[in-house]
Amino acid sequence: MDKNLVIVESPAKARTLSKFLGQGYSLKASLGHIRDLPRSRLGIDIENDFEPKYVVPKKKSKIVRELKKAVKTASTVYLATDPDREGEAIAWHLIEATKQSKTTFRRVVFHEITKEAIEHAFKYSRSIDKQLVSAQQARRVLDRLVGYQISPFLWRKVKRGLSAGRVQSVVLRIIVDREREILKFVPQEYWTIEAELSKKIVAAGPENFCAMLIGLTDGTKLTLSNQEEAFEIKAELLSASYSVIKVKTKKVARQPAPPFITSTLQQEAWHRLRFTAAETMAVAQQLYEGLSIGNKGSTGLITYMRTDSPRVAHSATLEARDYIINSYGAEFVPPRARFFTVKVKAAQEAHEAIRPTKIQQQPNLIKQYLTVKQFKLYQLIWQRMVASQMAAASFSNTTIDIEARCPLSKTRYLFRASSSVNTFPGFMVIYTVGKDEEEKKSRLLPALEKGDKLKLLELIPGQHFTQSPPRFSEATLIKTLEQWGIGRPSTYAPILSTIQGRDYVTKVSGSLKPTELGSVVSDILIKYFPDIVDIEFTAHMEDELDKIAKENTNWTGVVRDFYTPFALELEKASQLMEKVKLAEELIDENCPKCSKPMVIKSGRFGKFIACSGYPECRYTTSFQIKTGVRCPECDSEIVEKINKKKRTFYGCSNYPNCQFATNSKPLPQLCPKCGGLLTMYREKWRKCIKCGYRGKLDSEEEQR
Repeated sequence: MDKNLVIVESPAKARTLSKFLGQGYSLKASLGHIRDLPRSRLGIDIENDFEPKYVVPKKKSKIVRELKKAVKTASTVYLATDPDREGEAIAWHLIEATKQSKTTFRRVVFHEITKEAIEHAFKYSRSIDKQLVSAQQARRVLDRLVGYQISPFLWRKVKRGLSAGRVQSVVLRIIVDREREILKFVPQEYWTIEAELSKKIVAAGPENFCAMLIGLTDGTKLTLSNQEEAFEIKAELLSASYSVIKVKTKKVARQPAPPFITSTLQQEAWHRLRFTAAETMAVAQQLYEGLSIGNKGSTGLITYMRTDSPRVAHSATLEARDYIINSYGAEFVPPRARFFTVKVKAAQEAHEAIRPTKIQQQPNLIKQYLTVKQFKLYQLIWQRMVASQMAAASFSNTTIDIEARCPLSKTRYLFRASSSVNTFPGFMVIYTVGKDEEEKKSRLLPALEKGDKLKLLELIPGQHFTQSPPRFSEATLIKTLEQWGIGRPSTYAPILSTIQGRDYVTKVSGSLKPTELGSVVSDILIKYFPDIVDIEFTAHMEDELDKIAKENTNWTGVVRDFYTPFALELEKASQLMEKVKLAEELIDENCPKCSKPMVIKSGRFGKFIACSGYPECRYTTSFQIKTGVRCPECDSEIVEKINKKKRTFYGCSNYPNCQFATNSKPLPQLCPKCGGLLTMYREKWRKCIKCGYRGKLDSEEEQR
């Protein structure tokens, strides 16, 4: 017999593992799954307890032959696939596809690729966990039953190429429902009044400050619905006397956020780095499997990135505390190490949070070995982990109540001013979230005491309108799915990619907007398959799948309970539903050949523009959305385009003669500094591509 054989999913992971295992082991990569349900048919024997019929895909046949050959000569085969249910299923499939009569297979599980973790995993190897495999198999069978039976139904009734995954369909419904909320929303006008005040006797420090009208001093709330009401009260307040009636100061401690789990990493990577969920997971996979770090060779930089538990190993906590004491001082660590509890529904608590494998591998020390994206994501993970073990930040929050006493009406209006002063930075020296940043920018108030008389400098009425609920970004949608317990950490990125790839959803300024096709498909599923797109039903199915893994529930029973009513719904829908004709989207252009209106159509390679007179007129042209902004290089118009990866960018309409392009949305205003092209930057900012000027968007620009 030959040496021990270790099978992993990727060559990168194999390279990193080989550094720790030594000469007695050979390593092979399966390149992911080696068996799956067949692509050309259902592949499930419904009459025989939903038995799946797995096959080896053609593209994997060579790999399986090589693995069989390696297994045959190995003394022991160690299956080192990822430490989750999918990884357990891959390990089981490897056994089924390559096993020999006398071969010994052992499962090794580790959440980080470090010497200590690998040694521990191999010392305590185990057999395959059949419950985890059954849970993953049930999920795969359920998804196949839905996808391979509803999708052909949609092909017949709507158009070819559509899909309707089990979880994907719920996600689509959530996005469509939100869009309809937005369309139905009617803005309500309201007004505010802000007073700029100062102390009558000015001491050192800040003099002027602003306070907001919130009601009457007896507790009565004020609602100003229009300009007339606001200006009527303003006129009254101009003659009022102002004095401080209450000063309240309290000390507040702000605790750090826990280390990342999959969903929070995807959310924060979008907010800070503008990484999509798919980008985040792809880069995190590289950091986990290992990168070449100078003379250290291939090194795993983070723990496993598909997790819903914020738990951190005790050794990692101690390492973080030591680093903090040495770098910032003992006052920057709390008396005891922090431990974070699981908040995600049905979290797998055996997992760890996403953290650096070694705190001493500081981002700046290894920056030269990483790509820009790898460095940015690693830095985010490293900072979040270190901050999670630091002392709380301290704030002194002050609230001042001010009475405006009107001489004629005797009305006593209540104004309020507040400020938050950071008295000890704590974890904020290394990592802050949005709320922390807002408090850091809080305006200081002058030293005031009860009874102080104030001078009115200006009254500022402001018109406002209530805002509709926002469209989902990838980050906020992931947060919603997590709160409902829909899907697993590993499914978020693929689902988001699928609904955009199928043209059900498009991105508009970073937000998810359903297309007409997506809305039509969602409506059909709601009408004919209500359970499939019901949020609570889908969350309940996740609970049932978890019970298979944790309580050894019979997986075929769970599938049967789902499939029996589903099959009846499918039969009923096939009989009742008529074919749906999608409306063609007209554009404000006529055909240059026959003068008939042009329409937007979808083809094999995405959207294109065609004559509505087809088939008599076959004129077509590429799909472009005009921006009304001139190209800074040739003065042609900049148009919105879609690249091969279905991502939006902006390029010159004079391409290929002019190759100007930018990923950021161009704005019609010119740079106030140099007259260059301004583009959208981080949602509420604008940036010049020529001189780098940055400024906040005004409200009109935001609406665009």
